[in-house]
Amino acid sequence: MELVAWLVAMYAVICAVAYFGNRLFMYFPDPTRVPPAEAGVDGVKEIEIAVPNDVTLVAWHARAKEDNPTILYFHGNAANAANRAARVETIRQDGFGVFYLNNRGYGGSGGRPTEEKNVADAIAAYDYLTGLGLRADKIVAYGESLGSGQAVRLAAERPVAAIVLESPLTSTVDVVRSTHFWLPLDLLVTDKYNNERNIRSVTAPVLVLHGEQDAVIPVEMGWRVYRAANHPKQIELFPRGAHVDLFGHGAWEKTMSFLASLAK
Repeated sequence: MELVAWLVAMYAVICAVAYFGNRLFMYFPDPTRVPPAEAGVDGVKEIEIAVPNDVTLVAWHARAKEDNPTILYFHGNAANAANRAARVETIRQDGFGVFYLNNRGYGGSGGRPTEEKNVADAIAAYDYLTGLGLRADKIVAYGESLGSGQAVRLAAERPVAAIVLESPLTSTVDVVRSTHFWLPLDLLVTDKYNNERNIRSVTAPVLVLHGEQDAVIPVEMGWRVYRAANHPKQIELFPRGAHVDLFGHGAWEKTMSFLASLAK
């Protein structure tokens, strides 16, 4: 009986640590603020957005050329504008606008990230763009990895031209369940980013991009998000793609083709 009591107590301690500390294992912010020029990106302006509770967010913005859309970019848990500078430059050089939001705690943005705060900040970034006069049909929500949760929630609450999900998860609970199936994760994980459920509320066209060699978020999760999405939708798989290298396998070219097809 003593052994059983000890095991129960240890299980309770593990659950408590998981509940109160799960965000420490979900977000890996690098707070270093790097201006676009120092990151080797030209024609991109660093801006600040004030949000409630005296928090200031840092973003990179380049206006679109001619009548191209603007990519409203939401990053994953270990990314920021500086280490995605090459992507920003690629998007900009192809004539698209780009607005890369550094989430709270990342890239000079203040505050600490949570799902609800990140979604509220995504909406604030969207409202900033529309406040500049950009039409909703010229805004594309782009979510990479964990950022797919922000993109989906934004597209469910604001009109967008399209939504692009790179390496999307079905939910953080599903990701953690693969290794911690013995824990009551639905009760312990506070920021669930349930894309498989939330995308059902999105009516904008959806493009899913996923690497078949992704060892972080399995490609089957991308398929599940795709199946849950409303039409029109498209999925592009990259047989040799992993988790963060899809631009190197043609993901941006697939994105441009998808957006061009919507304009016809």
